[in-house]
Amino acid sequence: MRVPLSWLREYVDLPAGESGRDVADKLVALGLEVETVDQLGSDLKGPLVVGQVLEIEELEGFKKPIRFCRVDVGDANGTGEPQQIVCGATNFDVDDKVVVILPGGVLPGGFAISARKTYGKPSEGMICSARELGMGDDAASNSKAGGIIVLPIEVEVGADAIELLGLVDEVLDIAVTPDRGYCLSLRGVAREAAIAYGIPLRDPALLDVPAPNSYGYPVAVEAADGCRRFVARTVVGVDPAAPSPLWLQRRVQMAGMRPISLAVDVTNYVMLELGQPLHAYDRGALQGTIGVRRAHEGEKLTTLDGVTRVLDREDLLITDNSGPIGLAGVMGGTTTEIGPETSDIVIEAANFDPVSIARTARRHKLGSEASRRFERGVDPEAARAAAQRAVDLLVLLGGEGAVAEAGVTEVDAPREPVRIGMGVDHPTNVAGIAYTAETVAQRLQEVGCAVEGIDALTVTPPTWRPDLTDPNDLAEEVIRLEGYDRVPSSLPQVPAGRGLTPAQRLRRRVGRALAGDGYTEVLNYPFVGDAVLDAFGLDPSDPRRATVKLVNPISDEEPGLRTTLLPGLLTALRRNVGRGNADAALFEAGLVFRPKAERPVAPRLPVDRRPTDAELAQLADALPDQPYRVAVVLAGERAPSGWWGSGRTESWADAVEAARTVARAVGAELTVRQDRHAPWHPGRCAVLLVGDTVVGHAGELHPRVVKALQLPERTSAMELDLDLLTASQDAQGGERLAAAGRISAFPVATQDVALIVDAAVPTAEVEAALREGAGELLESLRLFDVFTGEQIGGGRKSLAYALRFRAADRTLTAEESTAARDAAVALAAERTGAVLRGA
Repeated sequence: MRVPLSWLREYVDLPAGESGRDVADKLVALGLEVETVDQLGSDLKGPLVVGQVLEIEELEGFKKPIRFCRVDVGDANGTGEPQQIVCGATNFDVDDKVVVILPGGVLPGGFAISARKTYGKPSEGMICSARELGMGDDAASNSKAGGIIVLPIEVEVGADAIELLGLVDEVLDIAVTPDRGYCLSLRGVAREAAIAYGIPLRDPALLDVPAPNSYGYPVAVEAADGCRRFVARTVVGVDPAAPSPLWLQRRVQMAGMRPISLAVDVTNYVMLELGQPLHAYDRGALQGTIGVRRAHEGEKLTTLDGVTRVLDREDLLITDNSGPIGLAGVMGGTTTEIGPETSDIVIEAANFDPVSIARTARRHKLGSEASRRFERGVDPEAARAAAQRAVDLLVLLGGEGAVAEAGVTEVDAPREPVRIGMGVDHPTNVAGIAYTAETVAQRLQEVGCAVEGIDALTVTPPTWRPDLTDPNDLAEEVIRLEGYDRVPSSLPQVPAGRGLTPAQRLRRRVGRALAGDGYTEVLNYPFVGDAVLDAFGLDPSDPRRATVKLVNPISDEEPGLRTTLLPGLLTALRRNVGRGNADAALFEAGLVFRPKAERPVAPRLPVDRRPTDAELAQLADALPDQPYRVAVVLAGERAPSGWWGSGRTESWADAVEAARTVARAVGAELTVRQDRHAPWHPGRCAVLLVGDTVVGHAGELHPRVVKALQLPERTSAMELDLDLLTASQDAQGGERLAAAGRISAFPVATQDVALIVDAAVPTAEVEAALREGAGELLESLRLFDVFTGEQIGGGRKSLAYALRFRAADRTLTAEESTAARDAAVALAAERTGAVLRGA
């Protein structure tokens, strides 16, 4: 809500020297969020005066229209002689009154004006447009369809145009929270300012309003649940050509809206002033009774923005005998729009259900100033005053023939006022600071509440405060008006912590292990769309395609919860590479969401009591499975190049090693085997197992995936299910904390073996056989070479291993280490058909 300080002063007598920033500080102390205080016209310097065009000479020989004008500015130039001004605008004529800035003046933006010769003519100043004066769009302010401001003929030549147009002002930009909807009006903000300064409020809603009668414009409200009150008033004989006065246009502009026509400007002005949205209908276009009802299935309405909308049965409509003529509380329709020939106007001032208006506005993606106010709750008692205020302004400004008809229509669905019981000491108990009974009653009365009682209060909130519904709301009002700064700060007494849970320690250990390996952690939104799953090449039956859909997603392109961590990680990788970070190693740990096969419906839990254990269990059953996963992605150099030599580009082996790093951190032993699994390259994909349990995959991404997602070539990735990894350990009787091994002081014995096996034999099987056959003396085993070629025959491969043997209590003899090696080779030969190379 943009609040001009000059307009605010009409309702509260602020101290003479009080600046916009001073007022903002006061309002912030009461809990309002004043984002900025705009200084309008702070860099504008005169002389800026009213001038009257005496002569216009059209200059020839130029590609665009150029006019040489003589303008009377009275005595403002010190001589009384007309000013000679060259101007390129064509929307003004001889005898029009315009805004002239004389030499020596400065326009907004630091544009200094001086006398000079241009287009072969002397130019002593400038005829100004609205945009040049910082007033916004040139199409506003009586500019004859855009361009130079043309002033009303009654303004005096030589008058100060800065004061006339209100060009110098301060505007408070207030971010109104949902519970302070009454502050979406000058009336509401003025009430807060009056409380802040302890001065009276001149309430603009206190008007003499005639009583409803039976001969107003006919209105029928069918949907009483959506429309609490509907007031209709009629003004006839309005001059369609009557312009909005400059003061009204300027106030609407400063409040952030665009002047359009007298009828529209008046309704906007009253809405800004009182907070009650209004709508004006061309009575000549109305067909019969105005109605309020819910939409029928398949009905359509063309709104004022020119869009034809298919209506929903929950939409609240304004209708006449022809059908829908407006979306109630959101936007009117084109059929009854105020036009250039409209002289008879029906004013609507209604009070609509906030929830209904909010849903309609979101359903049609059609937010408006009216819906913004109705969503937060509009004072139902303001409808009569707002309609009367609009009628008064139209009669005053609409020409000599403008007359208000005597008919007053009011359809009302009265409700019992809200009464809240509260102990007078309740604000004291909430804030921890003593407030007297007099203070509590006074502060509640200042916000408009009716207070009865002494110790046990009965409080009736004002109609403009629908947010006051319980004692805590009332306590907050007392506390904020007395000053949040008076509330003492105290830290709660927290019981001694029990430290991290085992699962939390494990996850931190995994993160530290990956970070120590050079990976950078990222946090991504847990949302996914079908496009990235298509790019992954997932089959229709792939369980990763079964996503939990959100009812109200942040983005329509990502309406589901992620079933894998890779989409977010690959997006982060692409963003990093696109911004110059070509060598990237990223990891993320977090939940994925796998819907259950039956997908039970979640219960609606009560809010007036604690849910029962059965209800909580039912809610838990309706939630999707949420396994905890960890994933990495790599691109570019894994080891950097430099003066020490060339670097090393990442490969699928680094992704596999990342999985081993995670497994070591939790004390698990991974088995790695070749596999085919999207989105990985079928020849460079490894399945990761603990025992017989598949816990993840790693390798190089498929080239088609890399191309579709615009990733660097040979991008690698790994994803592990940490829950499965640790569960497998538990099932095998292992510990989640890796125990430190005993360090032997005795020397190591190294034996190398090269085994020839069929190319189809998994390396992991050979390695498992060697480990088992070598027995307790084996300290470590490492594959350091893989060879294929004619020397060993087609369809075969040579695997070279380095075996390290060590005993804890003695130095091994050559015979002992050789015997252990031979046992390992024998078992490998038995299980995999391995043959010792060179034998």
